[in-house]
Amino acid sequence: MHSVSRRKLPALTTEQMREVDRVMVEDLHIELVQMMENAGRSLAELAIDRFSPESVTVLAGPGGNGGGGLVGARHLANRGCQVQVVLSAPGRLTPVPAHQADILGRMGVHIAERPPPADLVIDALIGYSLLGDPAGAAAELIAWANDQPAPVLALDTPSGLDLTTGAPGNPAIRATATLTLALPKAGLLDAPGVGELYLADISVPSLVYERMGIPVPGLFRQSTLLRLTP
Repeated sequence: MHSVSRRKLPALTTEQMREVDRVMVEDLHIELVQMMENAGRSLAELAIDRFSPESVTVLAGPGGNGGGGLVGARHLANRGCQVQVVLSAPGRLTPVPAHQADILGRMGVHIAERPPPADLVIDALIGYSLLGDPAGAAAELIAWANDQPAPVLALDTPSGLDLTTGAPGNPAIRATATLTLALPKAGLLDAPGVGELYLADISVPSLVYERMGIPVPGLFRQSTLLRLTP
């Protein structure tokens, strides 16, 4: 896997990431389901390459971050892992994550009410939309993950972390590794609980960053997954 210094890359704020997503969908018609597929496939690839798990528990929220985790669960199951999924808000899944959960059900991937122990825990509970501290089932699942002996791989951000300031909420995931998407987020660079930091390509064209006035080097010419070194 290729490496690049995280200090050599621009880091996005939460508002900038929202604008990236808006331009992708509204201006370029690259749909959420396409970005989610890229994120989830990269998540599964990193999980296998870095941790080689036989069993995986995926903790998934109701929004886009959770949807990426559900895609990752599908790819992990396809590659022979024993996968179980726990939804923090099964009655509130937004349409694209609901579609991903339906696929898993049709595949026979178990969606459990309580998280079972596993060789690897994947945190896909809360993405950059966090406002305030995690609460309810999401907070309970974060606490559960932090108590596990297994490593935790977070998607985009450790749940509970403010991606702009880097301030951890109460509670917040303490990740062994974090796979962030498109570009690093400002809050990940020095925050506690991020662990090893990786970056995945979700097919954002350079035109998007050019329109936002953000200079970005050609990152993914040799690999769609990068290790971001300090």
